[in-house]
Amino acid sequence: MLNADRTDPAVLREAIAAELQTARDRTAALTDCVDDRDLTAQHSPLMSPLVWDLAHVGNQEELWLLRNVGGHDPMRPEIDPLYDAFEHPRAERPSLPLLPPDEARRYAHEVRGRVFDLLEASPLEGAPLLDAGFAFGMIAQHEQQHDETMLITHQLRQGAAVLAAPPPPAAADRLPAEVVVPAGPFIMGTDTEPWALDNERPAHQVDLPAFRLDTAPVTNAAYQEFIADGGYLDPRWWTAEGWAHRMQAGLSAPLFWSRDGGQWLRRRFGTVEPVPPDEPVLHVSWYEADAYARWAGRRLPTEAEWEKAARYDPATERSRRYPWGDQEPSAEHANLGQRHLQPAPVGSYPAGAAPCGARQLIGDVWEWTASDFLPYPGFTAWPYKEYSEVFFGPEYKVLRGGSFAVAPVACRGTFRNWDYPVRRQIFSGFRTARDAEDA
Repeated sequence: MLNADRTDPAVLREAIAAELQTARDRTAALTDCVDDRDLTAQHSPLMSPLVWDLAHVGNQEELWLLRNVGGHDPMRPEIDPLYDAFEHPRAERPSLPLLPPDEARRYAHEVRGRVFDLLEASPLEGAPLLDAGFAFGMIAQHEQQHDETMLITHQLRQGAAVLAAPPPPAAADRLPAEVVVPAGPFIMGTDTEPWALDNERPAHQVDLPAFRLDTAPVTNAAYQEFIADGGYLDPRWWTAEGWAHRMQAGLSAPLFWSRDGGQWLRRRFGTVEPVPPDEPVLHVSWYEADAYARWAGRRLPTEAEWEKAARYDPATERSRRYPWGDQEPSAEHANLGQRHLQPAPVGSYPAGAAPCGARQLIGDVWEWTASDFLPYPGFTAWPYKEYSEVFFGPEYKVLRGGSFAVAPVACRGTFRNWDYPVRRQIFSGFRTARDAEDA
């Protein structure tokens, strides 16, 4: 959330309106750049048609803000089942009687107009969904999460490039290979972040031994060494499940990579280009990240290790909101918000460094961790169990830190993402760790 005075309703309303508008502007940019055929097509069975996401964000906004907060009657109750994410798998959604693109836009626009009226009249206090504007913040985050999903769909889409953005800044300096995170307790999770989601809560103490962590995410060049050394051909580096998946899926390189003679190429949003050696590797599954780490004689960090590296400040013995402190992310801190359409080279964003010295913990690429997605001690599902609770278990692995596709409103030091270990279409990379006594 913007650095708003949460005690001043007028300031808070302005901040909420700005976040909602930023999300809607991005939604429009991702859907107005293609024709109706592209909007209604399913570019991958892993993803919904773009037109489904377009109406879904409006439907969720109506459900939570107009109906639950405002007490309004449903605008179009007959479409609720079409846009319930649990009602129909993504592969089935193209066959549903979805709203056509223009109608989906009109619906979302009408919902937003009523929401702005509701925001203007809301006291932003007096009920859990209203305190600090939580429900409005939840919806802003929800839309931005679907914007990232739509950007993934754009990456899977075949055809000419329709998106453009300037390249990220050049790396500032060379980095040491790893940093040391000292032993001891720290506070994981949050009780104070106003728009934190249920799986980020409650705050709790975790005591960890010292460990060493890569200063930056693993690069394309380093990952190419794994490939060249036969990493995809040697079952020693893979879990049994990972090796079975590698064989079944025929994995031999990150998704969207191809070989042209002696050069690796990648397809990025409709453009084929050489793989940049100094960027974080992107579009790898958890199984691939884990195999690389084993090959390198290291391991993936646990979720707790990742969060301690990203948040803990030994000088103050407190956990920060972000690696650099408590202030909101800026263009100097991290690569977020689709400002660029690719990760920045490792060594970028020195202003975003954590107290331990690690860089790029926020933005650039989602980072796989070794941990299953599980509730924190004392977890309570709120405001609905389908956001987190139904996903808890060993089937999902946790990712941390966000990517270049994540908006600042939906990214912070406590934010938790999760996915199946086979997933590669997401903007996922990783960094590795090792125990301190392994030095």
